Amino acid sequence: MGKICAVVTINRESVGGGAPIFVENSADHAEKTAFLLEKILDASTHDLKNGTFILVSHAAK
Repeated sequence: MGKICAVVTINRESVGGGAPIFVENSADHAEKTAFLLEKILDASTHDLKNGTFILVSHAAK
């Protein structure tokens, strides 16, 4: 089972929860931030197709 380790969005009102939330001002910036965080966090980026990306860690612990 994976764990959501970050959320990147262009619509702050559409997300919530305990993971860090990064709010960007455009879809392009959100995508770039998500893919950069993917590398930094060693996670998988999943595009929800609504201006929001979730980064999920599938690492076994």
